[in-house]
Amino acid sequence: MIETADAEPEYDDTAIRFLEALWGEGYLSPGGPEEVDRVVEGLSLKGKTILDIGCGAGGITLHLAATHGASQATGFDVEKPVIETARRGAIRQGLDDRVGFVQAPPGPLPFTYASFDAVFSKDALLHVPDKDSLFAAIFRVLKPGGVFAASNWMISHDGEPSPQMRAYIAAEGLSFAMASPARYAEAMRSAGFTDIIIRDRNPWYREVAREELSRLKGPLYAQAAAAVGAAYVDKNIKTWEAMQKVLDSGEHRPTHLRGWKPVG
Repeated sequence: MIETADAEPEYDDTAIRFLEALWGEGYLSPGGPEEVDRVVEGLSLKGKTILDIGCGAGGITLHLAATHGASQATGFDVEKPVIETARRGAIRQGLDDRVGFVQAPPGPLPFTYASFDAVFSKDALLHVPDKDSLFAAIFRVLKPGGVFAASNWMISHDGEPSPQMRAYIAAEGLSFAMASPARYAEAMRSAGFTDIIIRDRNPWYREVAREELSRLKGPLYAQAAAAVGAAYVDKNIKTWEAMQKVLDSGEHRPTHLRGWKPVG
């Protein structure tokens, strides 16, 4: 999903340390546990089995078990450094009996048909170019009646990005395969999902990102620089500045998604 089998990981130990300094231990995307709670708001996950796709450093997977009462939470990612970090976190929190982490190369999800009551993902699906195959795979591993709930970074339109968006993606240096909320909904419908809900989160993250940039330039700078080096922080300040432009223009659209696999 994020790398080719032989590629260097995009989220290496340096990236993990930097993003955790910004977003909290175990979190490689913004909003912390509060935004996770908003993604699953109104869903009963107690006693359920959950798959977290693109689990990163594992904070979300652990939160779904510890706070939302999942009986078994499985984090999946294609990158080794984040999975190793996640496994250490599960042991440290005493949740390794209910939380497991699976690493596998990009390709079909390595889980059997109808394995999970719920599938979750937080800002990871943008790394997957083939949205139709992605949602077909998610649909396959969900139990009938199961729910898919996610947050993802999207672009407001399909087709050629603006020069500002191209500059932002280049600054990130990651394998972004952005698509519009409409394109995601189409892929979900094609896979068989029903009662699809799309919720725009641009207004929220537009302001949060502004605060993150202010922290990076101010009180967080020394701490982050001590963890990863000043040059790495400086590079990311430029990335945040490029991101803020496309958030403010509305082209960068963080979005919540939800849909159900029919019972019959």
